[in-house]
This record gives sequence, structure tokens and C-alpha cells, in this order.
Amino acid sequence: MKINEVMTRDVRLIEPTQTIRDAARLMAEMDAGILPVREGDRLVGMITDRDIAVRAVAQGRGPDTPIREAMTDEVLYCFEDDDTTKVEHNMADIKVRRLPVLNRDKRLVGIVSLGDLAVKDKAAKVGAAMAGISQPGGQHSQSGGLHS
Repeated sequence: MKINEVMTRDVRLIEPTQTIRDAARLMAEMDAGILPVREGDRLVGMITDRDIAVRAVAQGRGPDTPIREAMTDEVLYCFEDDDTTKVEHNMADIKVRRLPVLNRDKRLVGIVSLGDLAVKDKAAKVGAAMAGISQPGGQHSQSGGLHS
């Protein structure tokens, strides 16, 4: 099965100059925990509810903090024509629960989550990815320091 068969297509984006309050409001409105961050037509990062909590609020930063100061600026992604099994293994290796999905022109076309894979693909296969993701460490580790 290909990622474009399971991904979420309705993706909202946010700018790095907007505030973490803006991001939190949009996440609440969408009932989502992640937003891609764009600058012009480029994907420059991702902001998660965890980034807001751990990289901003826990560090004493206020709601008017620019997203750029809390976002993850290393954009990890997969392609829409990638096989779901390959992506599941990759998600386990890099310890993420969600990935932006790009077309071969490197334009954002969706987001895929473990939930998408569990619901639309074989849930048993997702267990191995979840086990890998749940190991300590990874880019959202609380001990990894603050990205700026």
C-alpha cells in the first residue's frame, strides 16, 4: 500500500513569525497536535503541541513567542508514493509519530500519522513502528536541549 492511500490530505500551514498562541489555537480548532511551518513556498519546520509545552512554556516563554523559537527546524518527510511498510520502519528508526508527505516536486501534499497507518493499513504492522518510536531518545526528547 502507498502512503497517498492512507495519509491525511487536509493540511493547514503556519508561518514561523506567527506566535505559539496562534499555533495552539489552530491545533485546537483542527484537533491536531502538529502543524507544518512554511516560509514562502518552502517547508521550513514542524511545530507540535509537545514543542510548545517543552520548548516554550517549560522554558518560561510566553504565548507571544514566535513559532521559529520552538519549532523543529529539521524537516523529516516521506513521499506520497512510498510504501507504507518502508515509512513505518523509518518512523520507528527516527522516533516520530507523524511525517509530512511530499510529492516528488517536494511540495507538501499531506501528513501521515501512526493513527492513519493503524486505521487504514494493517494495525498489527504499526505495533513494530510504535515499539521503535517509544524507545527513549529522538528529536523530541526532553533531554535533547532547546532548538532555536
